[in-house]
Amino acid sequence: MSRHGMAVLGLVAALGTAGTAAAKEAEPTGQVKVFLRGGVGNYTGTLGDIAKTGPSWGLTVNLQPMRFLGFELGYEGAHNVISDAGVFDLALTRHGGSALVKLSPPFLETVRPFVGAGFGGSYVFAEGTLLGGYQSGLVGEVPLAAGVEFNVGKFTAGARATYRLLLDEDLSEQLDNPSGGFFDVVATLGLRF
Repeated sequence: MSRHGMAVLGLVAALGTAGTAAAKEAEPTGQVKVFLRGGVGNYTGTLGDIAKTGPSWGLTVNLQPMRFLGFELGYEGAHNVISDAGVFDLALTRHGGSALVKLSPPFLETVRPFVGAGFGGSYVFAEGTLLGGYQSGLVGEVPLAAGVEFNVGKFTAGARATYRLLLDEDLSEQLDNPSGGFFDVVATLGLRF
């Protein structure tokens, strides 16, 4: 084989190797995502009538085994001040966890809308110098979420709204029939692996 033929063959081999590497780079990444979230939230229903909107935060691990199906495990927290005129410096602080199944269109990767549902629970601390009939307690929850994620390379960001139906609402003896849930809107930012 001539020197010119060897050079062409070497160039083709180099381009083929680079093309394979680029194809591997173009394959979807992000089967595991870890992200922080932060925003605002408040109780709805009768609890929402006395609580003020406050900060909401969290940390989530997302497993994405298929393009259309994801699973999340997350920690969530929130702090809401009670606006009742007869109660001084009372606030409800929640710390909880949830598991969520997410569905999204299988043909979208960079911009991915999703809906999700799951189960969880949180411990709500009633804090303040004059608690009255407010109690700390464990609350079962059914989270329902909708949002959008933006995935570029190793980074992920997004926005979501989550409504958590509260299964046990024994947070206050002052409310005869507590109803509602907890609603928050948060931004997310994290990494894909």
